[in-house]
Amino acid sequence: MNKPKKFIFITGGVLSSLGKGISGASLGMLLAQRGVKVGMVKMDPYLNLDPGTMSPFQHGEVFVLDDGAETDLDLGHYYRFVPQAHYSRKNSFTTGRIYDAVLKKERQGGYLGQTIQVIPHITDEIKRHILNATQESELTIVEVGGTVGDIESLPFLEAIRQMKYEHGGENVLYIHVTLVPYVQVAHELKTKPTQHSVKELREIGIQPDILLCRTDRKLPKDVKEKIGLFCNIPAKNVFSNVDVKTIYEVPLLFKEEGLDETVCEMLGMWTQQPVLTEWKEMVQRVKNPQGEVLIGIVGKYITWEDSYKSIAEALIHGGAAHNIKISRELIDSEELEQGNEKAWENLRKVDGLLVPGGFGERGVEGKIKAIQYARENKIPFFGICLGLQLAVIEFARNCCSIKEANSAEFKPEGKNNVIDLMESQKKIESKGGTMRLGAYPCEIQKNVSGVETKAYKAYAAMEIKERHRHRFEVSNQFRAKLEKHGLMISGTYSAKNQEGQEELVEIIEINDHPWFLGCQFHPEFLSHLLKPHPLFRDFVGASKEQKEKKVIDKKKV
Repeated sequence: MNKPKKFIFITGGVLSSLGKGISGASLGMLLAQRGVKVGMVKMDPYLNLDPGTMSPFQHGEVFVLDDGAETDLDLGHYYRFVPQAHYSRKNSFTTGRIYDAVLKKERQGGYLGQTIQVIPHITDEIKRHILNATQESELTIVEVGGTVGDIESLPFLEAIRQMKYEHGGENVLYIHVTLVPYVQVAHELKTKPTQHSVKELREIGIQPDILLCRTDRKLPKDVKEKIGLFCNIPAKNVFSNVDVKTIYEVPLLFKEEGLDETVCEMLGMWTQQPVLTEWKEMVQRVKNPQGEVLIGIVGKYITWEDSYKSIAEALIHGGAAHNIKISRELIDSEELEQGNEKAWENLRKVDGLLVPGGFGERGVEGKIKAIQYARENKIPFFGICLGLQLAVIEFARNCCSIKEANSAEFKPEGKNNVIDLMESQKKIESKGGTMRLGAYPCEIQKNVSGVETKAYKAYAAMEIKERHRHRFEVSNQFRAKLEKHGLMISGTYSAKNQEGQEELVEIIEINDHPWFLGCQFHPEFLSHLLKPHPLFRDFVGASKEQKEKKVIDKKKV
């Protein structure tokens, strides 16, 4: 007989950005280390089918999975803490996806003429989606997006309320993340926001089993007892969720407080103790680095840091691999384009330059100027997706004398589009049909013109698989000329289409440079603390060497 599935539902109250995603990911990490087969699910209350078309200014980055699903950035947190879990389109869904599924079924006659209502039809569909996502796991942690009290979250909350009665109280746990602020003037921790949040949740019919109280200091025993009394919960189930120097410290604090032990007891799960030695070592490297490098990130979404969340975390992982701190200089590409001297000053002081992915023409020329500066001044450069494409354009213009080199994304009718749609894509009228999404293989070249490639040094493998999210490719029409003038193609993908096969450029390099590499894919999506991505690791290493060289050169002067 199969063991019943276990569920943990995580809700949030008082205000947004309390860290439900990090809390769920941290708990998932501890349970996975205990030997539990953990699954992670995010339910978002917005009506978009997914965040794929949403502005990074509003929603932050889009995290892409192997199957091409465009998901919320919390899936990135889950992967970085619980990489061993199974992630697919099923693990992330929105209100829009739920309503879309219900309405399609209604149009097809699936409800046999019934009047479609939020209860039971929408809530049943939500439960079906949750159960669909649990097939690979013994225990599934489900984060409910939004804040308790929001109208749009109510169907999700009603669905998870029903699940406790359908699956048994011994198999379902409700964890509520809330706020206990410290009022400086009164020198007192205030529990009223938590009391009101739990009251709101109980009015919906959900009694939380565990409270994770976000606070700037550990909760004393009397405060926990007060919260427990007013929230109808044992004081031992009230946990401090303290502000930390690095998010990777959260699992260690939860372990110290005994959260994972409590969860296992309440769900009747017999598990081994987690082995956290390696995790603790990496956290210490992040907290107590033995050096520092400054990485410049040139983009147009810099006012909203979540736009480059996975890149920021992958840089931290790369820094931990070298036991150094990563400081980031976020540089507005439009200001570079306009010649803003402050922006150029910031660019000149970096130890390494990264140009991330993006869409649209705004700020592109500023990024190209930054890439030219890095190439000519031997600054370690890392171009990701659009970053690779702009590096090719810069090289074509300034090294191959293709003065009007551009991308079909910006100049559809241009005659020198070194970045273009592949031939088979040009026949697809709908733009949505031309996007390359998800995991694709890449064949690594060990040597190009007798030189060992940086790609092979990083991966130490001849074939890899990475996640993509782009539409335009390096044009094969210009490839021979680019290579003749020194652009190294160190990674390719053979795309099958109706005409046969078309080899696409995946990784480019320049040999006569400390470290100059661009990749068409998004390596940041496959980096985590215990296994920093090879390209980020080597880029950070090259930037560290660049800084050390600067110091030596200054001493000589």
